[in-house]
Amino acid sequence: MGTESPNRPNYPIRPAGTAFAAQQSTTPFLSSGPVAGSEASAFRPAHPASSQFPTPPFSAGPLVGSEAPAFRPPPSSRSNEPVRPPPSSSSYGPPTSGFQRFPTPPLPLTGQVPPPRPSFTGQPVVPPPTRPPPGPVFSQPQPPSVPMGSPPQSIKTGQPNMNTPLSADQHFFPSRPNAQPSSPPMGPSYATARGTFQPSFPGYAKTQSSSVAQAPPMQPASFPLQQGSYAPPAPPTPFLAQQGGYVPGPISTPSGLYSGNQIQQRGIAPPLATSQALAEDFSSLSLGSVPGSFDAGLDTAALPRPLDGDVEPKSFAEMYPMNCSSRYLRLTTSAIPNSQSLASRWHLPIGAVVCPLAEAPAGEEVPIVNFATTGIIRCRRCRTYVNPYVSFTDNGRKWRCNICSLLNDVPSEYFAHLDASGRRVDLEQRPELVKGSVEFIAPAEYMVRPPMPPLYFFLIDVSISAVQSGMLEVMAQTIKSCLDSLPGYPRTQIGFITYDSTIHFYNMKSSLTQPQMMVVSDLDDIFIPLPDDLLVNLSESRTVVETFLDSLPSMFQENMNVESAFGPALKAAFMVMSQLGGKLLIFQNTLPSLGVGRLRLRGEDVRVYGTDKEHTLRAPEDPFYKQMAADLTKYQIAVNVYAFSDKYTDIASLGTLAKYTGGQVYYYPSFQSSIHKDKLRHELTRDLTRETAWEAVMRIRCGKGVRFTTYHGNFMLRSTDLLALPAVDCDKAYAAQLSLEETLLTTQTVYFQVALLRIRVHTAAAPVVADLGEMYRLADTGAIVSLFSRLAIEKTLSSKLEDARNAIQLRIVKALREYRNLYAVQHRLSGRMIYPESLKFLPLYGLALCKSTPLRGGYADAQLDERCAAAYTMMALPVKNLLKLLYPNLVRLDDCLLKIYPQTEEFDISKRLPLTAESLDTRGLYILDDGFRFVIWFGRSISPDITRNLLGEDFATDYSKVSLSQRDNEMSRKLMRILDKYRESDPSYFQLCHLVRQGEQPREGFFLLTSLVEDQVGGANGYADWMLLLFRQVQQNA
Repeated sequence: MGTESPNRPNYPIRPAGTAFAAQQSTTPFLSSGPVAGSEASAFRPAHPASSQFPTPPFSAGPLVGSEAPAFRPPPSSRSNEPVRPPPSSSSYGPPTSGFQRFPTPPLPLTGQVPPPRPSFTGQPVVPPPTRPPPGPVFSQPQPPSVPMGSPPQSIKTGQPNMNTPLSADQHFFPSRPNAQPSSPPMGPSYATARGTFQPSFPGYAKTQSSSVAQAPPMQPASFPLQQGSYAPPAPPTPFLAQQGGYVPGPISTPSGLYSGNQIQQRGIAPPLATSQALAEDFSSLSLGSVPGSFDAGLDTAALPRPLDGDVEPKSFAEMYPMNCSSRYLRLTTSAIPNSQSLASRWHLPIGAVVCPLAEAPAGEEVPIVNFATTGIIRCRRCRTYVNPYVSFTDNGRKWRCNICSLLNDVPSEYFAHLDASGRRVDLEQRPELVKGSVEFIAPAEYMVRPPMPPLYFFLIDVSISAVQSGMLEVMAQTIKSCLDSLPGYPRTQIGFITYDSTIHFYNMKSSLTQPQMMVVSDLDDIFIPLPDDLLVNLSESRTVVETFLDSLPSMFQENMNVESAFGPALKAAFMVMSQLGGKLLIFQNTLPSLGVGRLRLRGEDVRVYGTDKEHTLRAPEDPFYKQMAADLTKYQIAVNVYAFSDKYTDIASLGTLAKYTGGQVYYYPSFQSSIHKDKLRHELTRDLTRETAWEAVMRIRCGKGVRFTTYHGNFMLRSTDLLALPAVDCDKAYAAQLSLEETLLTTQTVYFQVALLRIRVHTAAAPVVADLGEMYRLADTGAIVSLFSRLAIEKTLSSKLEDARNAIQLRIVKALREYRNLYAVQHRLSGRMIYPESLKFLPLYGLALCKSTPLRGGYADAQLDERCAAAYTMMALPVKNLLKLLYPNLVRLDDCLLKIYPQTEEFDISKRLPLTAESLDTRGLYILDDGFRFVIWFGRSISPDITRNLLGEDFATDYSKVSLSQRDNEMSRKLMRILDKYRESDPSYFQLCHLVRQGEQPREGFFLLTSLVEDQVGGANGYADWMLLLFRQVQQNA
């Protein structure tokens, strides 16, 4: 996840038999990718004599006045040749280099037409036959009363908002006829020939606009109207302009295409009378086509995309204003089912994602409450902490627990009178009674032992690769720079062990001027020399520690040892730390090769992939590491693993130490200090200085009738519901699944309380519902995807990758099918894919999850260590970070770098683009940010001035050897400010810059193309194909 090695082809074309390959037997659409140059198409218009209609029964564009539509199939005797459109005239704008290129804005501005998208048929571009019009296409004056794309006011569409920025022009485009200029205009050079089929019935103009049928994007005034096939809608049309509906596959009956006398432009709408009632119920996408036609009719511009990032559901927070913030607790649905039978119809996970120490923005800090002599007020039966949802009775002498309903006495020191409405008069002075999140000062009885001083222990590999890569030097400098910021001053303890084929201990007693090194070479019987002086108080031994860190890189400069006695060194560190507990940071460069815990090379066997033994590669090989993790947790030691090797180091086994101790894995493949030092420095600094709770345990309590049954993340489960967390910090999240214990819930509200023993308490309430539609309405896509990802990653430890991907797909299909069944009967939805507004991004995130590093492809799609490191990281990520990793930000930079901004005005870099190659203009400069790295993509035709300003004289060399640094010009300074702004918005990881030039392989494919999750990459479906596939499966048993 950190700094990947691009020196191998990482994305060969996979065989089609993946979990995502569209099932050919169920679909007439070819998914083999565009066939450039091939002109054979089985579908041609026959001679008009065979047509029932001498003129089209409906136009593919709105009729203007009484003039017949400009395009229809002409009589033609040459039915075996593709019919070309008339030569491009001046109205198409000047051609550039053989075909037109237009800048491709990320989202259409008001009044612009959405950019062209690929169609999924994979056929060559053969435009439908056109009759050359007697005059210009737009010779008829257009009625000016309705701006382009705005709907008639009287019509209310069935879907309130389809794509994220809801501008009117995105929803109400009637279909355009499918005429194209002889070369389709394309922004990116990747846009290969896209397929469109000709109308399958002579005399019918096509109702469906194929994805290429859209006019290219236009600058508001600088270009004449492109592609004469589009006319602005005339207001008084009888057609319901259905907003971005979505429906794959041909429709079974011709009668389904017409609803009364409405002719639906994109798919089938419900009758007008019901469409208004439906507006609040669901969103839909139209995918239908003319009966018998092979045109998917899918407008990819209308597909929902999370271009605003993670948008949390607002309705829930408004219903329960005293709930804790969603940054601490998010439920997969804020409507709890009232019965097991209702829960079984909700095919998505029911549960929560908890991030107990999430960083709060300034002004929203968690209030601290000190009960002092009173003692913390808790329910005497279920031990729930007092919170905003408890109720006071008996004039304030009793309080009723909101979790178990027990009536508790109010201690005399905590007593306050109630006002006329039954509220305590001192409510405003009691944050625990009005705030969903509070932190209580823990009295002595809450501690198993007196608080231990924070302890940082470093276990460092000093074999030849660690020295040569520069890792040792960067690490030593970073630790030294953090000594003043380590938590717990002046009690903080520190210690070091280094190892290669032997183990080196360091005596750092404050009376010494420099540390003494002791070498233990007996790996089978580890003992601790000078047990009292290996851990020292940092403030007392500061000079000795600094001397050690200064001399560490030179101490092993000549080391040629290639062995690693990691297992024995780990046991030694455990023995030193077991008295105090603390945080163990492991810096590992070489596959453990000596003593206990030695590992062997595995994962290179291609034949294992796809078999029942595949999962064993991703599971730890040696039980030693899991047993060590259990011992470490028992003694309150958390482990963070920093892995650097350019060769296989079995992250699957080493990561177990972090997984069960509440730690995390940092992975730096092929680490070179000249390139990666900033990333290591930033992430190690954050690890050492961020807010940390030591020796913590966490429990989630919930109301009667429900309970949490499974937990997912990095921790050790101490009892059925108690998570042991030797160290927990603001970058860790945990997921849990909920189940109903009773057949029927009788309460109206269920309460949840997360308690992290240090003591931070988060409380939330959620309504109990009897209606499945309400569960969908209050669903939270971010929390669902978080749980999905953890479940899928855990499944890869016992099953094939393909099985894990299929499980995600199956649950999404079942959920959409169940939702469809709520509406299908009364609303005649044969040709549309419907989904709740709350889950409109779920299919895309599901696709992105299947394409993520832990789950994608097979043997050749990701190195085993890279896959396992990504899996350990994703298991601990908070919701926002996970969603950004799955669907990164893609932003165009050259515009804002060239634009001159006034001093007061800040440049806007928030305009995100869809993750498809079609978003890339060859003349542009783009940045892809997934929270872990920046990929800066230079288009082939970018201005040389931009590259020279940003890269200096290196602008023409191999970009893998160029590092981005600030240069003495305004453009370079501006870019650096933009990168800093991105990094400040999420400091949990450091995004290292990777520069990529268009067409530079395998770099471009490795860093950028695999991240464009909406495109077909390596045999996996693109977004549109994936939606078609989901839709067909939803319909199979609907």
